Amino acid sequence: MGTGVPEIPQKAREVRLAEHPEGTLGLEHFDTVEVEVPEPGPGEVLVRTDHLPLSAAYQDLMRTDCQVPLPPFRRGERLGGGALGTVVRSNSPDLAVGDVVQSMAGWSEYSCGPAHDYYKLDTGLFPSPVYYLSQGPTAHYGMADIARAGQDDVVFVSGAAGGVGSLAGQIAKCRGAAKVIGSAGSRAKVDYLVDELGFDAAFDYHDGPVIDRLRELAPDGINVFFDNVGGEQFEAAIQVAAPFARFALCGALSARNGDAAHPRLDLMTAITKHLELRPFACFHTPEQIWGWTENFAKWVAEDRFVFPHTSLEGGIQAAPRALIALLKGEYRGNVAVRMSAAG
Repeated sequence: MGTGVPEIPQKAREVRLAEHPEGTLGLEHFDTVEVEVPEPGPGEVLVRTDHLPLSAAYQDLMRTDCQVPLPPFRRGERLGGGALGTVVRSNSPDLAVGDVVQSMAGWSEYSCGPAHDYYKLDTGLFPSPVYYLSQGPTAHYGMADIARAGQDDVVFVSGAAGGVGSLAGQIAKCRGAAKVIGSAGSRAKVDYLVDELGFDAAFDYHDGPVIDRLRELAPDGINVFFDNVGGEQFEAAIQVAAPFARFALCGALSARNGDAAHPRLDLMTAITKHLELRPFACFHTPEQIWGWTENFAKWVAEDRFVFPHTSLEGGIQAAPRALIALLKGEYRGNVAVRMSAAG
């Protein structure tokens, strides 16, 4: 190791989709296999994966009826998705050994490909490179561009303790919202939103009708709704919305969890209140990603923003179980698995 060149194994592990899930996701839907670590060709790099982010959307990408506007995962192939790693071999002038990079290489301990498939990160911008693994581009695009949250708005975020919601609420505060309300699935998460993330109010959606809690916390109505859940919470937000309220519809966790009959849209109420309902899903453009990164770095430096995240140990073999736990609501904020070889 005196040469400074990292030791690279001949074989490494990757996780593949064993079966498409039809119901609840289980360990039987994953297959961890050992593969040869490839040699990079001309213009290519070999990257050691250091951190693997997890997202609830992965379950949708595993299904045969996937409606997410991303390439679905295929049976027998490596699971896709984001990854953060370190260049350990390079045949490209654009990336050097030791560079920290982000990619869509997916669930593998090592990945190899053209240098332009890997984005070099500025490691001095944040306290840790893990900050780049946030779901911030989605939260920022939805709150800033779709809902246009700003000065004096009363904002409601459903599923506010999750990876997107925990960021969306803080983004609204940083953009001048007068009040940010969040919903979550437990008293501990409610306290977390208020005590640690700076939400003005929060409630457990299990504690009685959602519409009653919203009327109590927003007696003059809500101006912005950032929805990750759908179902009863969407229906309640329609009733409590102030005239000309803007809805950014990001997710529908209630349908994923079996509540397919909801939400029902009270169309007449939406019409008479002039509500703006904007569902969104997208491949994030470089402009959207940079817009988030620039603001995120600024707000963190000003001590106005908390990055809520859970970093799990155990390497790639821990990722399937961690994703299942995430889907059950066992974590708060953004979740990533730390590879055993990560520096």
